[in-house]
Amino acid sequence: MIFDLFQITGGVILAFGWIPQIIQILRTKSVEDLNRRTFWSLFTGIGLMEVYAIKLGIDGVGYAFLFTNTLSLILMIIILILIARFRQKN
Repeated sequence: MIFDLFQITGGVILAFGWIPQIIQILRTKSVEDLNRRTFWSLFTGIGLMEVYAIKLGIDGVGYAFLFTNTLSLILMIIILILIARFRQKN
């Protein structure tokens, strides 16, 4: 139980760590300094971990990991969409 709490707390902190970047992009409407390869690599890594998290969920364990990893994946998708949107404008 305590380790689930550690995982949820750490996972939420890691996922929400992307929110300042999203806010900065929306505020400045600029992604010039962001490296697309970095974010695609992160997206790929999180996506592969998502497959594992789903497998754990199907097995009836690892729901905390599934929740926080899905949250990270959603936020990474938002960043990639913003990068594509604001790179097209320039």
